[in-house]
Amino acid sequence: MTRPLIAVTGPDKKLKFGWWATRFVLWLCGARSCYVTPSNPQLINAVDGVVIGGGDDIEPQHYGEVAPVGKDGDFSRSYDPARDQLEIAMIKAALKSNVPMLGICRGAQLINVVSGGNLYQDIRPLRSITPNRNSAFIVKLALIEEHCILKGILNKAVVKINSLHSQAVNRIGKGLTVSAYDKDGFVQAFEHRQKLFLIGVQWHPEYLPHHAVQRKLFKKMVSAVQQQKNKITPDVFNEIHSK
Repeated sequence: MTRPLIAVTGPDKKLKFGWWATRFVLWLCGARSCYVTPSNPQLINAVDGVVIGGGDDIEPQHYGEVAPVGKDGDFSRSYDPARDQLEIAMIKAALKSNVPMLGICRGAQLINVVSGGNLYQDIRPLRSITPNRNSAFIVKLALIEEHCILKGILNKAVVKINSLHSQAVNRIGKGLTVSAYDKDGFVQAFEHRQKLFLIGVQWHPEYLPHHAVQRKLFKKMVSAVQQQKNKITPDVFNEIHSK
């Protein structure tokens, strides 16, 4: 059986740790993957699913706010407008084509923004229980809501997770339902219950492939891809991206 093809979006960087980790865990779970970035924004082949990866903050203009200003008068955040444009197009194409989609960290935040939600631009001063330090290793817990899709996938009420973010989902977007919080009450996961598989997680499960519970998320996505059979064609994506 031919492995399904999943598009993974990400930044243009020499060291592509997120892409390498995601490609590896998708392969473990039975899928091929292709990397789509601002410098390589074309789909060569139709894809069966999408992973929107982590990275820089999203420009606040996409959710109706302005960027914070540093002491020297310059923006104090790092943005990637070309990547925003690319991934907004990919999310819209995935929604239009009804293919499974997973958002990781920034990717989850952007799915929420495209769905009409907004973000906390800086949660660091608001944390009191969970750590402010970034770590690809486990540093806190995600508390999974009862009777949600995510709990059915992970089969756990509490999951150990890593943390590589200073922003988080604030107002949840249309059609999305929060499925996990951390101990400070910040959203750690959401889902769309009318879709076969549309999940956003604030942590980075691709960096924890040695944890069976984290692999379950990717296994379920690959299973959904195999079940649904829908695709994003290059024509559909390119049309949306060119607008």
